[in-house]
Amino acid sequence: MLNKQTLYKKQAGEYAATLIEDNMVVGLGTGSTVRFFIEMLAKRINTEGLNIVGVTTSSKTSALAKSLGIKLSSVDEVPYIDVTIDGADEVDLNFNGIKGGGAALLFEKIVALNAHKNIWIIDESKYHDVIGQFPLPVEVVPYGSHQLLKRFAEADLHPSFRRTAAGSRLTTDVDNYIIDLSLERIDHPKSLAYFLEQTIGVVEHGLFLNIVDEVIIGGEQLKIITK
Repeated sequence: MLNKQTLYKKQAGEYAATLIEDNMVVGLGTGSTVRFFIEMLAKRINTEGLNIVGVTTSSKTSALAKSLGIKLSSVDEVPYIDVTIDGADEVDLNFNGIKGGGAALLFEKIVALNAHKNIWIIDESKYHDVIGQFPLPVEVVPYGSHQLLKRFAEADLHPSFRRTAAGSRLTTDVDNYIIDLSLERIDHPKSLAYFLEQTIGVVEHGLFLNIVDEVIIGGEQLKIITK
């Protein structure tokens, strides 16, 4: 039996699958909520004969989509992406988001910025007044990463390398490291984003600002919030 949070994720994911129309190019995000979306989308493709092309944001999503028979192309092979459906680790009242809990933030941002519309699917526990409770992921190149960690520590950003269950440093699909910043709240996300973007060695950060168009929130009652 699914717990409440998982049920809410399923609710949001399966609802998002109803929004996909025939002949769409669809960005397929990464994460546990998106898995419900992809599974339901595959069912629609099989039962309704939808002609859908997926553009994935991670190797995990690619493997799942292929196993379910969804046709895939890379972001460089399609002329456009109609809509991207992705999860988020945290969203605030101003549509600022933190993403990257699945270590796919770089590809997620590339796909999002090439989509005509972006929809995030979350459960209600991830919707807050201010973002920052979820550690902010920063993808960095391995070379000089210890120096970056020091710089972030000196800036009171409380950094730590993300590690695997075995204790080794986690690597992304393109073999970069993730440094997580434990901030508790981010009152000035634009300023922080600018600081990170100006820091040499940072590949991408998990602040997704001015990107999402609609948020679907699973809960006791499904909520849809449009920007």
